[in-house]
Amino acid sequence: MECGERQYDIVLFGATSFVGEIVAERLLERAGSQRIAFAARNQSKLDALKARLSVDVPTLVADAHDEESLREMVCSTRLVVSTVGPYALHGSTLVEFAAASGTDYCDLTGEPQWMQRMIDMHGSTAENTGARLVPACGFDAIPSDVGVLYTQRQALERFGAPCSQISMRVKALKGGASGGTIASMMNIFEEASTDPDVRRVLANPYSLAPTGLREGISQHELRGPMQDEATGSWIAPFVMAPVNTRVVHRSHALLGRPWGEDFLYDEATIAGQGPTGLARATALSAGLAGLSSAARVDKLRGVLADRVLTKPGDGPDQQKRDAGYFTLHFYGTTSAGDTITTAVSGDRDPGYGSTAKMLTEAALLLADLDPADVPGGFWTPATALSEKLIERLSSHAGVAFATLD
Repeated sequence: MECGERQYDIVLFGATSFVGEIVAERLLERAGSQRIAFAARNQSKLDALKARLSVDVPTLVADAHDEESLREMVCSTRLVVSTVGPYALHGSTLVEFAAASGTDYCDLTGEPQWMQRMIDMHGSTAENTGARLVPACGFDAIPSDVGVLYTQRQALERFGAPCSQISMRVKALKGGASGGTIASMMNIFEEASTDPDVRRVLANPYSLAPTGLREGISQHELRGPMQDEATGSWIAPFVMAPVNTRVVHRSHALLGRPWGEDFLYDEATIAGQGPTGLARATALSAGLAGLSSAARVDKLRGVLADRVLTKPGDGPDQQKRDAGYFTLHFYGTTSAGDTITTAVSGDRDPGYGSTAKMLTEAALLLADLDPADVPGGFWTPATALSEKLIERLSSHAGVAFATLD
């Protein structure tokens, strides 16, 4: 796809969505000299957003299912940031055009089956055009992906060897999943209910690795309450683990598997110790299993989407977002038995406030990266943005990285 001169450095697509508006405000605060434009499918909503923010930012009308408007948008900018999900329903054409036009791209997806589809369909094109595509730049999956990278760097510095096993544990979390994330989860269940290929992707912890590297040693995925050796507490499944673990294993593969062919990674939620911890772990496990079972049934999935779960476009007000937080602990062990514990924490709710800040910093950094340092292709946050992202998140996004022992 031939494009002329790029008018903008960054176009935010979906700027009038709930999360998009938060990202829009954050981008304007942090952009500096970057040329920013907002895009959405409704001009009146774009005008209302500009009025609310008291800014005169260029706007583009673009629809996820209007090819002409998407072509014009991707050719107008060096980088597209998309908050328009579920991405399996609304994001495929945009990724295709970004790859074909050499336009960089990042998003908030947490949909492994869609990410694999895009990698397989458009990865070679992006490598040829120089487009750098970095999905999963929100709470899915920056804290996990970059947290593992940070932990490995600390282990190498301290022990001269990487961790052969890392267990991420959710120590504390306040704030719910966004409506867009929930809609994406419902769509994953819908696809899996009819497509065995999707079920195979979701069952394979290496499904996002490059072709030829989509197998490895068995990885543990928690299904119910368990007493945890790493923490001494009862643990329960973590709802984001099926996404985060696959992104981490893709990062490991893209790096050349420097942590070993037998590298193990898992995620879970700390429920507490003793009988109280067991009861909480059991309740968390049962709730997640019940939600998963209901979402597999067409009629129940519709009821959940319509009456129970947060809808796309809805979300907490700023006071609730500011009151949210998360703390993740990473327990690493080297092949020699040395141990290290690190933490990644955020000062806003994970689904909205922290996610908006993480996406903003990822986008600004990606826009600044030299093509010689990061060539075209599909990347993860850890492999494309690496240590520089840790620095930006620490300095500007309220995301702290620390070694605890």
